[in-house]
Amino acid sequence: MVQQQPQQQHRIYILQFRKGEPEQEVACKVSQAKGAGRRVMYYYQDYGGGGGGGKSGKTVQSRALSLRRILAMLLLSLLCVGTLFVAPVSFLSFVHTDDGGAEAAAATAARGGVSGPCSAVGNDSLCCDRSSERADICFARGDLRMHSASASFQLVSGNSTAEEERIRPYTRKWEANVMATIDEVRLRRVSPGDAARCDVRHDVPAVLFSTGGYTGNVYHEFNDGILPLFVTANHLRRRVVFVILEYHDWWITKYGDVVSQLSAFPPIDFTADRRVHCFPEVIAGLRIHGELTVDPAKTPEGKSIGDFRRLLDDAYRGRIEFLERLERRTARKRHRRGTVPRAQLAPPRHTSIQERPRLVIVSRTGSRVIENEADVAALAADVGFDVRVIRPDRTTELCKIYRELNASDAMVGVHGAAMTHFLFMRPGKVFIQVVPLGTDWAAGAYYGEPAARLGLRYVGYKILPEESSLSREYPTGDPVLTDPAGVAQRGWDVTKKVYLDRQNVRLDLARFREELVRAHQYLAAGRRRRPRASV
Repeated sequence: MVQQQPQQQHRIYILQFRKGEPEQEVACKVSQAKGAGRRVMYYYQDYGGGGGGGKSGKTVQSRALSLRRILAMLLLSLLCVGTLFVAPVSFLSFVHTDDGGAEAAAATAARGGVSGPCSAVGNDSLCCDRSSERADICFARGDLRMHSASASFQLVSGNSTAEEERIRPYTRKWEANVMATIDEVRLRRVSPGDAARCDVRHDVPAVLFSTGGYTGNVYHEFNDGILPLFVTANHLRRRVVFVILEYHDWWITKYGDVVSQLSAFPPIDFTADRRVHCFPEVIAGLRIHGELTVDPAKTPEGKSIGDFRRLLDDAYRGRIEFLERLERRTARKRHRRGTVPRAQLAPPRHTSIQERPRLVIVSRTGSRVIENEADVAALAADVGFDVRVIRPDRTTELCKIYRELNASDAMVGVHGAAMTHFLFMRPGKVFIQVVPLGTDWAAGAYYGEPAARLGLRYVGYKILPEESSLSREYPTGDPVLTDPAGVAQRGWDVTKKVYLDRQNVRLDLARFREELVRAHQYLAAGRRRRPRASV
């Protein structure tokens, strides 16, 4: 009797919306993927050291052959030989094709769809593109085996030439301090006799990247991770396995909706998963095009930041629909108790021309706070906006922020990482960024220019010295107030300490009103140009 390795146990945390399931807001649920219905994966982790490969791989079983297997192999061999003599062309075409298109996907991934180093990586090959100032990326094709114990991927080859490449798969190559915190992985050629034995075989490529570095800051999470992941893997149409260095459970929970749009398979924790995963190709590292952007000229299929925006729509649509159902159900219960008007029971309608455009203020705590935020909200309402104030923190579900901003017409916030959420707004809307003293360049380069590329109407409201809390700390005429660029030349530490960590703003309401009025007029004009839906 053939002894099989014990089946690997998987714990998959998902949101399940199946017919008959109670509609209640449950953040995570332990369940096996069974039955019909839509599932959104949030978090995945393996337990045990057995041979199961999850949905993305097949367990390698014992090599012992039973008599039945030997007879089956002989019969198959006779059939193949006969076919080869009768129709050799058809036979050869068949054996080099797989139903998942792994070969085509691997070739496309290796080329990256654009010219340059490593644009033509053949089988049994290893190539690294180190031409970018932002990130290195390596490609390997052939028999690739993940060997986390030696922090390496082995390219098993009969080629006796020694070859090894090393990479830290993170997209801030020019920052030596942060790159030193990223684990280094080797891609090396080994002979069959020195190769690790496969525990799990995959018929799709692997993409290796790190969620270390500045992960924990939402700007860096999108700019250094999520967007480069889209650039590198979107053209593979979810036929890819993500292998993650510096793996964080919370990162998978936070970005599971988005990650599941790029990969149909559970991610692998490179450090913790000691099984040998085998792939036809490995892409180590991610491509990055710039600050919060996607350059169509550098993507395999001409994708843009607008395509990434549509991917976010797809990622969060199901969760938003669930939240809306939950809210309507809660409203019906409150109506039966006489605490909510009947009008709130109907599904939300499309905004009519007569309704007030919605403006969302993204509030901050700590530094760079709008000290007269309540007055600013009242001012925006007086101008004609339906004003909402959101206060996102590390525990706020990203989908709920997306829902709020996706439905908004304008967003106001002070320069900082939370301005990354402009990605959640629809093209044609207004983004007003309050620019404190000493942050002009960063505000424009990191948020203003990318927002314009997304199709937003960007307004950079540069405060005057008297609108800064620093005017109460430094005397009139001090270089901190009059020459922030000169102060910045003293170094990043000074800039951060003075302008980022110790500065709040108190907006000049009369001056800021002018920007709000212009934004309202722009939005109103856009609504007048938009044709009414036929009844």
